[in-house]
Amino acid sequence: MIIVSEDICKKVISRADAFKAVEAVFASMAKGDAYNFPVIREAIGYQDALYGFKSGFDKAGLILGLKSGGYWPNNIKKGLTNHQSTIFLFDPDTGQLDAIVGGNYLTAIRTAASSAVSIAHLARNNAKILGMVGAGHQSAFQLRAALEQRKFEKVIGWNLDPEALPALAKVANDSGLPFESVTRQEIGAQADVIITITSAHEPLLMKEWIKSGTHIACMGTDTKGKQEIDPQLIATANLFTDEIAQSISIGETQHAIEEGLIKQSDITPIGQVINGDHKGRVSDDEITIFDGTGVGLQDLAVASAAANLAQEQGKAQIIEL
Repeated sequence: MIIVSEDICKKVISRADAFKAVEAVFASMAKGDAYNFPVIREAIGYQDALYGFKSGFDKAGLILGLKSGGYWPNNIKKGLTNHQSTIFLFDPDTGQLDAIVGGNYLTAIRTAASSAVSIAHLARNNAKILGMVGAGHQSAFQLRAALEQRKFEKVIGWNLDPEALPALAKVANDSGLPFESVTRQEIGAQADVIITITSAHEPLLMKEWIKSGTHIACMGTDTKGKQEIDPQLIATANLFTDEIAQSISIGETQHAIEEGLIKQSDITPIGQVINGDHKGRVSDDEITIFDGTGVGLQDLAVASAAANLAQEQGKAQIIEL
């Protein structure tokens, strides 16, 4: 069995590796070759923490395992990240434990890879302005991954606390792009691609603000009650997601479903676009939305890639059980 620490994960796996792993597992899911098992997520009644498990099996990639962890909101006071997780990989032939992999960094890059995959397959080829709604820890990962998918010329951003925006501006500037702090309305009017990555429980982007041809990656809504965009906007867009079951229950489409504005059949797994079974964007004028709810198979895919790379580079710790 091997152990791959957080530090080693950061050294061995790149954004390109994460993109490739996430894209492949989305394709497997759409073919029916990969399955996410029911998610367990509970408030433990201590430290205001949420704790749970995500697991699944990718028959095509022979990846079996689970991610254990959750959200500890008081960690920031201790100098720790609020999201804490560990990934366990098992041999699908024997059920034996193969690897224990740090999950914090991998969670960040797999989430960013998910939105990047959506941009690669759904955004207009001539997209020039990238809009960021949210400037928390995850936003920098999102921005770096997104900038690799199109020849963006400018980044604009909004955050509830504007004091967090300079860190996002630095990421843009380090990539050679100007950054401008704007209102949410201005993001809708200017941006060709928008990434929302917040913990909001109300719409931050309204239908009438968004120009035609925009691609929106909604990456913050992963729990019942969370919400980032107007359900009326959902109802007028071409909709895609990582997994439909999660999208309609805990993802961004939950509210439009509850209000009867859309049906489950209006949502397409992005894996179908990757596989060529769905056209994806059909015109430069339509609005496309990707609801990235975050599935366990994403974690397992990037963890498997990290474990393989760590072994190849001689950086994995090997122990006998």
